[in-house]
Amino acid sequence: MNFVVIGGGPTGVEMAGAIAEISRHTLAKDFRHIDPSQARVILIEGEPRLLAAYPEDLSASAKKQLTDLGVEVRTASRATNLTEGGVQVDGDFVPCRVKIWAAGNNASFVGKTLGIPVDRVGRVIVKDDLTIPGHPEVQVIGDLANFSHQTGEPLPGISPVAMQQGRHAARNVLAMIKGRKPERFRYWDKGTMATIGRNKAVADLKFVHLSGLFAWLAWLFVHIVFLVGFRNRLLVLIQWAWAYITFDKGARLITRNFQSEQRPPT
Repeated sequence: MNFVVIGGGPTGVEMAGAIAEISRHTLAKDFRHIDPSQARVILIEGEPRLLAAYPEDLSASAKKQLTDLGVEVRTASRATNLTEGGVQVDGDFVPCRVKIWAAGNNASFVGKTLGIPVDRVGRVIVKDDLTIPGHPEVQVIGDLANFSHQTGEPLPGISPVAMQQGRHAARNVLAMIKGRKPERFRYWDKGTMATIGRNKAVADLKFVHLSGLFAWLAWLFVHIVFLVGFRNRLLVLIQWAWAYITFDKGARLITRNFQSEQRPPT
């Protein structure tokens, strides 16, 4: 059985690694309809390298770690003609029933209703204080905002950006209630991480690049720290420890065959 993951960013890399590990362990134990030795995981990325926003050494490390898990990595490749039976990858047709899109999506249609410029994926081009032209009372943040005032390139659509913008927008609202003008937003890049699998990850912490086990441990530590409350941290730590020991990823597998639903024309 073939699995095709389209998109070699953090989401696609993590997804491909997770599927490869599940096919090795969970499917081998619980899913008798699939022979794990025949499971083929293919990751397709249109850019010349995976994790294009990461430093080159971490991109190369991510590719090697995925390859070690048995993932076929195809860079500088395009997926076209997705059908029920498979997907066209450049000149090859790859038969597969499972195709996962991890290459991003267009922004919400709401942005286009504001009557102001948007970029090619529908993100609102905001001012340096997160407001929009002609409406200082409106602020746009997160995946819907194209903020290019800091580096000349839009900030990535990741949770740290949205979290910092959310806090800044709240401060701006409070300032405007008191009659002050909204202040310019500035993103503090603390680094980026991407998990690949068990003991496998990459981390760009700005002052150091980590790969493999150390990057994976750093990822665990950061996510535990940002949970709210000691009880939540302890509970998640116990759950992760159990999953690590038992190889249990909590997969929910549908083994029944379903026919395409036939609906009457509307």
